[in-house]
Amino acid sequence: MLNNFISVICPVYNEEKYIEDILKFFIAAKPDNKELLVIDGGSADKTKDIIKEYLNKYKNIFLLDNPNRYVSFALNIGIQKSSGNFIIRIDAHTKYSDDYFEKIIETFSCVEADIVGGPYLTIYKNDFQKAAALAISSSFGIGNSKAHKVNYKGYVDSVPYGAYKRELFNEIGNFDERFVRNQDDEFNYRANSLGKKVYLNPEIKLWYYPRSSFKKLVSQYFQYGLYKPLVLSKIKSGIKFRHIIPALFLLYLLSFLLPAFPLWLITPLLIYLLLLFAFSIRGDKLKIKFLLLLIFPLIHISYGAGFLAGLLKLRKLSRKPPVIS
Repeated sequence: MLNNFISVICPVYNEEKYIEDILKFFIAAKPDNKELLVIDGGSADKTKDIIKEYLNKYKNIFLLDNPNRYVSFALNIGIQKSSGNFIIRIDAHTKYSDDYFEKIIETFSCVEADIVGGPYLTIYKNDFQKAAALAISSSFGIGNSKAHKVNYKGYVDSVPYGAYKRELFNEIGNFDERFVRNQDDEFNYRANSLGKKVYLNPEIKLWYYPRSSFKKLVSQYFQYGLYKPLVLSKIKSGIKFRHIIPALFLLYLLSFLLPAFPLWLITPLLIYLLLLFAFSIRGDKLKIKFLLLLIFPLIHISYGAGFLAGLLKLRKLSRKPPVIS
């Protein structure tokens, strides 16, 4: 293992629109003593063809197969095959600053931490993504998570797409392969619960592309909600009130179906609608404002529905997902 050598792991599945940007970023970024392991989950588009064009020219880029498709399996494959003493997970739907890797190494050298990362910044290609970016960057959309506070610097419970000291995996284990979603949160919460330190540094800059349609956004947040009860049942110290508010809100909405619903209980809904309007009018044009009026409730209800489904399916979700052939 080389001193200060970094291993970059990128799980992919049908990322032909984004993967070349990731490859170009990796090649140009410092330091030079690094490797990229792209773990493909069975892409049916041109993702693998684009990667293969780079393999012969760049000997520090590798393409590995993930027959199980899910990200947690991909990360564990990458960890097993990697050589670096710093392991950095990146995502194809994200853009990174030119000094991204350098800032990570600098943070590790200056701060006592086992995991480091930067906050969620957002980037978009169309109006829907812009509206989604505004929603998931606001306190009304996702609560008080420090990972979405762009100027916060300090210890946190989780960071997006973390960078890890290699010895951490020997000490607390790899990613839990039961998690289709939330595998990062579970790992970070587990590290915290075992006395390890997670540090957020706003100088580590990454820009995330939100989902590009209502269907994809609903599916994403339902999945986030679905696996959150499993995370919290395993790592109880990770429980925060923001995790359960959407589920409580959905139960409240469903209570309107009861025949004896008292009219005075409509007050919380009126407050929600006022907040929805107040945060939605922050859009810079009419279309964005209208999209926000739809996206905020969809995120809340999708996550809440997923969370309730996760509670009901907790025993089933606690088993590993089946191998996908």
